[in-house]
Amino acid sequence: MTVPSAVQLILFGAAGDLAHRKLIPALYDLHREGHLPDEVDVVGVDLQEMDPAAFVEFSCDAADSLGRFFPRDADADNWAAFSERLSYVQGDATEPETYARLGEHLEKVGPKGERPHRVFYLSVAPFLVESIVKNLAEAGLLDDVERDRFVVEKPFGRDAESARQLDRVLLGTADEGQVYRIDHYLGKETVQNLLAFRFANALFEPVWDARYVDHVQITVSETVGVEHRGGYYEGAGAMRDMVQNHLLQLLCLVAMEPPVAFKADEVRNKKVDVLRAVRPVTRERVHEVAVRGQYGEGFLRGERVPGYREEPKVAKRSATETYAALKLEVDNWRWHGVPFYLRTGKRMPRRVSEISVQFRPVPHRAFPSGADEAFQPNRLVLRIQPDEGIVLRFQAKRPGPQMLLQPVAMRFDYDEAFDTPPDAYETLLLDAIRGDATLFMRADQVEAAWQVVDPVLEAWAESPPAEFPNYAAGTWGPAAADRLLARDGRSWSEPLPSDPIPPGTAPEAVADAHPEEGEGGTGHPG
Repeated sequence: MTVPSAVQLILFGAAGDLAHRKLIPALYDLHREGHLPDEVDVVGVDLQEMDPAAFVEFSCDAADSLGRFFPRDADADNWAAFSERLSYVQGDATEPETYARLGEHLEKVGPKGERPHRVFYLSVAPFLVESIVKNLAEAGLLDDVERDRFVVEKPFGRDAESARQLDRVLLGTADEGQVYRIDHYLGKETVQNLLAFRFANALFEPVWDARYVDHVQITVSETVGVEHRGGYYEGAGAMRDMVQNHLLQLLCLVAMEPPVAFKADEVRNKKVDVLRAVRPVTRERVHEVAVRGQYGEGFLRGERVPGYREEPKVAKRSATETYAALKLEVDNWRWHGVPFYLRTGKRMPRRVSEISVQFRPVPHRAFPSGADEAFQPNRLVLRIQPDEGIVLRFQAKRPGPQMLLQPVAMRFDYDEAFDTPPDAYETLLLDAIRGDATLFMRADQVEAAWQVVDPVLEAWAESPPAEFPNYAAGTWGPAAADRLLARDGRSWSEPLPSDPIPPGTAPEAVADAHPEEGEGGTGHPG
């Protein structure tokens, strides 16, 4: 798809955290790299009083504070050209008058002649989404089904029923093709590369099934706590905040069948098929397949950090989980009998997002006694963050006169092979501008994901945990999560270090060289 010749991108919640940290820098990078059309307007909308000059200054501060693009004195021409396209409309998102002013403003700043495409980005609290969409429709700003669309940030409801209710409102005022439900994980290069890795290469797809794969692990761990977003997190928890969206989307990409064509609905159809094939978790089985945890005080990189209940805006006896692990099974011909283990947590030892595919061991080892004492099954790891790349572990003979096997790693690193990958929001914003919904979620996909986790959430709500906090900050989660795999004769894989492992060094002895904080959903921006 090509970028339209004229675009207006309207940021609701333009004075908020997400706009400041991600959206405005991403738009500038797209402009600087020549991906945006010459006829582009970026219009901020927020309750905060701010004149156009102040919004330009706010936007430049967002850039400078991240260091992601050049300050004005180092990149003056690009910044001057971009800042000319910035404007601002102050107003209450719940008041119809705001949309009348917005409509007039868009006509004023827009190009003469051809009607521009319009993308409304709703970087706001969830309770404002319905009001904004209804007001946009009533103001006639969503009338052009082909050219008008809006982007909605997660969370998409709190369960399947609330997600259906939200969609009834959205689809009562707009067409499904105008609704872009964003999950920023799907914009990461390694996540997208999983499709290329599987379906553009003949090497791995023939063994990508239950005959050869023993199990799959998906880990998203963060070193951060809830920081200043305890109020949001108290109403969400790890299962709603990370598993229902990010981790289940990764599961879909691992398990989906080959699409007939790389088109939005075809790819999304295959993802929905996976979610519908997930074996339902009954209330009676929740304790067998799900584990929750909450971090207590502990130490990270030698410094004491508080427990979750000590964080601002968190209840002193909070039952909110900051860790969740889940064992799922996909009941179809390709994956029958292969468990998928998902885990996510805050205040973990390292910031890691990776997919680990462990293959079955060879059926017969024809090596001398003692030759394969260090044998480990083949393992394919797709590293999403940090240091995006792919690692394949296999056996090799150690140098010397004897036949001794040792696991070694074959590595592909994005930064070495290509330029630094673009930020996920750059990819997704450009797709929204183009009208390419491949990496965005459809209503039935969101509902199917909620149906996977709803039984777990309902069971947890009925039986508040008695042992919270049950893991110390700086550890890999509660002991119950280890038992979840131990019952199957397996264990969690140690996430791969960022740097190659020197021979004879245990993975756990290698320090994480990239301790920067995670991007996971610690709260809704805006």
